[in-house]
Amino acid sequence: MGARGALLVVLLLLLPACGGQADPAPAPADAVRFASYDFPENQILVEVYAEAARRQGVPVTVQHGIGTREVVSPALQQGVVDVVVDYLGTALAFARPGFPRPPVAPDNMHAVLARTMGGRGVDVLTPSAAEDQNGFVVTRDFAAEHGVGTLSGLVPLAPDLVFGGPPECPHRPFCLLGLEKVYDMRFGEVLAMPTRAATLEALLSGQVDVGMLETTDARLAVAPVVLLADDRALQPRENVVPLVRAEVSDRWGERLRRALDETSARLTTEDLVQLNRAVELDGRSPAGAAANWWDARD
Repeated sequence: MGARGALLVVLLLLLPACGGQADPAPAPADAVRFASYDFPENQILVEVYAEAARRQGVPVTVQHGIGTREVVSPALQQGVVDVVVDYLGTALAFARPGFPRPPVAPDNMHAVLARTMGGRGVDVLTPSAAEDQNGFVVTRDFAAEHGVGTLSGLVPLAPDLVFGGPPECPHRPFCLLGLEKVYDMRFGEVLAMPTRAATLEALLSGQVDVGMLETTDARLAVAPVVLLADDRALQPRENVVPLVRAEVSDRWGERLRRALDETSARLTTEDLVQLNRAVELDGRSPAGAAANWWDARD
């Protein structure tokens, strides 16, 4: 058994004990299992979509922080989990890493992703207008001192700089790999950060010079940092998109699909920022922020 297979076995054993909220009784056997990636915004999004399903009468469970795509994507395809909320460009790049001339328009990206994942037993639902991309930030003082406002402007400085980002960043096409390929940018040192909050703390303390934060991170509006412009268009469109196991989609039919599609239709990029703010800055739980978001709209 390979490492991925072993991870899935462990995941299968652990999932029944995980959840977004403590339930007074065991979940029904036919509950739809929502799973999130290992960063806060995705946990919030999963709660938003799961709450929509609950309000349509669909029993759900929520498992948070399952891992990176190397774990979550095969878990979805192999029936360990049922629903994942993903981001269009990154989901397509992961599903079709060798795809020649990948499309850039969201409709075309969705079409390719739907064909690819459909052959793996996964339905790709309608993307939301809401999107979140990888962003690269420096402090305001650094930007002013070096006259930097774009990623291109950072290139000649990079060999003398320390970069901080998620542990998987060196292997991601829209993180360090992409910076190397599109910008020919290589940093003098790379530090793995356990969380986005830790990345910001390291940036403000001077431990790192450049950090990766998502473009919808609420801290961008309150911290003394500058989001560098992606002037060579490294980042793809990253519309939020639900992925659902076809078997589960067929079982629940229009009730589940309608709940998820209506969520995507309502969600905006500004909503993502505000939801992130509620959790990251105001201290609400992802489930609480999601419920409040729905209460304000129902």
